[in-house]
Amino acid sequence: MEETNKNVLGDCFTSAMALTESGVPHVPTRYILPPSQRPVLSPSIGTGSINLPVIDLSFLHDPLLRPSVIHEIEMACKEFGFFQVTNHGISSSVMRDALDAATRFFDLPSHEKMLLVSDDVHTPVRYGTSINHATDSVHYWRDFIKHYSHPLSKWINLWPSNPSCYKQKVRKYSEATHVLHKQLIEAISESLGLEKSYLQEEIEEGSQVMAVNCYPACPQPGIALGMPPHSDFSSLTILLQSSQGLQIKDKNNNWICVPYIEGALIVQLGDQVEVMSNGIYRSVVHRVTVNKDVNRLSFASLHSLPMNKKISPAPQLVNEDKPAAYGDFSFNDFLEYISRNDLTKQRFIDTVKKNKF
Repeated sequence: MEETNKNVLGDCFTSAMALTESGVPHVPTRYILPPSQRPVLSPSIGTGSINLPVIDLSFLHDPLLRPSVIHEIEMACKEFGFFQVTNHGISSSVMRDALDAATRFFDLPSHEKMLLVSDDVHTPVRYGTSINHATDSVHYWRDFIKHYSHPLSKWINLWPSNPSCYKQKVRKYSEATHVLHKQLIEAISESLGLEKSYLQEEIEEGSQVMAVNCYPACPQPGIALGMPPHSDFSSLTILLQSSQGLQIKDKNNNWICVPYIEGALIVQLGDQVEVMSNGIYRSVVHRVTVNKDVNRLSFASLHSLPMNKKISPAPQLVNEDKPAAYGDFSFNDFLEYISRNDLTKQRFIDTVKKNKF
């Protein structure tokens, strides 16, 4: 039955990479966004008076300087739900190797990648295009391979065997981001006035999904997107990118281009942290633009609590003046939601809010 499903999906499946390689002069109709949803590709967006936060994590390990870094993280989380980090402990060679492995995977012949194709969001390793090729009403100029990455011993044998370097190179990056996530979630917990170990056990036993994305060169980047506006279900998403393309939405609903900083990683707050903080911090709404000249690659490492573990507002952040503004939810609840609903119509986080604010 599974093989039959793959054959049916394969019959109607055309990747964004295949379209780019075929030299199409225009994007197919299914990729064209309504005018109100199209990006404004101006170099001036994201510049000027707006300085997006860049935080040096090396100072986290200095007891005298740690409070200052925690304060920087607090300000970034309140203002943007987003920041970039430098001196994060992941070597440039590990990041470079991960991007090289991704390049080699997406350069494989289509029939090789199609061995992993699936439109089932519960599949632990799946190749696809757009968000869900089988159900998207508007398609997005993106191909991806997604796989569970923690614990590695449980999942790595399911990862792509071709290219031969993939498991080795991506394993090193996955392990490194798991360590970094633990450091970041401790700092974010501290910034909320919680014990830094508040989520320690849940994070150690938690889930890590690696979404490896390819945004091929697009002939008409002004009328298409690589990803629509959305927030991530995760506690945090750690993003490695090969070039600029990410945009975040600020408090005034303006789209801000995130600059590419060599060697830096992007940290995005997800829905789980919004709920845990009882709305003090908000998950960041973001989207991905495409460009005419180069393929862009990214590794989005999405970290969350264990599959069926519910997240709810921290009791220390709930009181008479600030009652719980959210119900609880799990990673599995999110998967069930996206298997039945269009994420471009309503954000998942809105379904667990008790009050509109």
